[in-house]
Amino acid sequence: MSTQHGSKVDERTPLLVRSATVSSSASNVSLTSSGETSSGSDRHPGSAHSKRIDEEAQEPQSTPQSNTPASIARIISVLLIGGFISNADGSLVLATHPVIASEFDALNESSWLLTSFALAAAATQPLYGKLSDIYGRKALLLCAYFLFGLGCALMGIGTTMWHVILGRAISGAGSSGMTALVSILITDLVPLRDVASWRSYVNVVATTGRSLGGPLGGFLADTVGWRWSFFGQAPLAFIAIILVWYTLPNDIQTSKTGTEQKKGKLGRVDFLGAGLMTLAILSFLLPLEIGGVRLPWSHPLIPGLLAAGLVFALLFLATEAYVAREPIFPLELLKQREAIACFLTMGAQVAAQMGLMFAVPLYFQVTQGASNTVAGAHLFPAVAGNAVGGILSGLSIRRTGRYKSQILLATLFAAFAYLLLILRWHGHTNWLESLYIIPGGFGTGVAQSAVFIALQAGIDPKHTAVAAAALYLSSSVGMVTGMAGVSATLQEMLRRGLVRRIGNFDLSDDKKMKIIERAVSDVHYIDHASPTIAKAVIGAYVEALTWTHVASLVFALFAFFSSLFLRQHKLW
Repeated sequence: MSTQHGSKVDERTPLLVRSATVSSSASNVSLTSSGETSSGSDRHPGSAHSKRIDEEAQEPQSTPQSNTPASIARIISVLLIGGFISNADGSLVLATHPVIASEFDALNESSWLLTSFALAAAATQPLYGKLSDIYGRKALLLCAYFLFGLGCALMGIGTTMWHVILGRAISGAGSSGMTALVSILITDLVPLRDVASWRSYVNVVATTGRSLGGPLGGFLADTVGWRWSFFGQAPLAFIAIILVWYTLPNDIQTSKTGTEQKKGKLGRVDFLGAGLMTLAILSFLLPLEIGGVRLPWSHPLIPGLLAAGLVFALLFLATEAYVAREPIFPLELLKQREAIACFLTMGAQVAAQMGLMFAVPLYFQVTQGASNTVAGAHLFPAVAGNAVGGILSGLSIRRTGRYKSQILLATLFAAFAYLLLILRWHGHTNWLESLYIIPGGFGTGVAQSAVFIALQAGIDPKHTAVAAAALYLSSSVGMVTGMAGVSATLQEMLRRGLVRRIGNFDLSDDKKMKIIERAVSDVHYIDHASPTIAKAVIGAYVEALTWTHVASLVFALFAFFSSLFLRQHKLW
């Protein structure tokens, strides 16, 4: 490959052909200008990873791996299949979960189709990074595709609601690896300076999948039945397995260590730490998923789960610090200011956008009587902004090597969108004002692209895979937190607004309570209510949705504050 600034071989591109000598390899990661922190092994000159690179540079072309732009594009194009079907699957289920649950007379259980997937994905996401270091990226990616395809097949043949939910959970465990490992593999394949631009293509494919999944799922459910939505995905997953098997090199993994040679791969797996981490994640996220929806926040199970999560987290930290020989999650990452800042920035920014995605369709359904299809279409400007932001961020980072300023501006840009919604969306929104959501999507797209680079530039390269998986976990936590926070805000402020407005009507208390309960539980109640009551309900909804934008604004400002702690490292 070319050795220009955008394609220089360094310790962060382990699959690029190593034709440089020890001296030239070292010069590739040196600091070229004062006042900026270097990246890579020059920040860890005594690390085992740095020594390994020096040793590998002296080896006389033992296993040459020629990665031309064409070969990299071929590999990444195969990886994009997983990104497409996993994102299409998410929006497909959002569109069809009421139909699926209704077939089993379990409409009140339909939320578990979403909850089981999210919890399984969050619980398994951190595991893929370390396990791929041990068993290789290719093996773990094949495993992720297999789990996703198996889950889809189980959903298609499910005979009870809980069979379908089980299949959904298995799909979630596979989907988390399909998304996280793509970014890890891109980091393996290309120089860090080029990672953001290659990941922008992943973002475009993911956006396309999310855009097509819902309409396609609705069409199949209306014509041949919802089961074919999942029967159709299973073959795609297994075709992807074949393509990955033949396309990806077998050596996409870290080099063997003395520990691995002595103990074997299975002995390197921190089973106790993995189990405790999974239990801690589930205990913290489950209350956010079910609180205020399936159970009231005052239910004893909610604080009980949170307390259990705290206990499991403390046990996990103790295990990683004193027991595990090779921790599933290196605690030194939690001691690095920039790693924590990246996790918080990503989680908060995703939470802000999830609040937006939740509120916008509901706003147009309430204020304009829009159908589900039209209301969902109002999200397209934000989704398109997300894709454009990711592409432009990647190109900019590749050209300039700057990412911190992008993150700061992106979080402020997104915050400006939420401020516009607070000030201007009050029930009579024209098509031009409906585009106010574009900065929110654009800012999130830029931030997601740049934060990934900031994390990889600020950590020891030996933690690349684990840190990337943890960043995806922070995104999953942000999604759950954003949805839970905005949903709780909507419910609370909606009830308050209805009590204040309906309370002035000349009706019995029992009648007022029935109106409030119906308005809270069914957005289409407005279509059947009298004009006076409908106006009151619409006013309460608009006011409550304004407060959800306030919640998104708070998340975005927190993301901006967290990003202030990042530093700009030199990228090669």
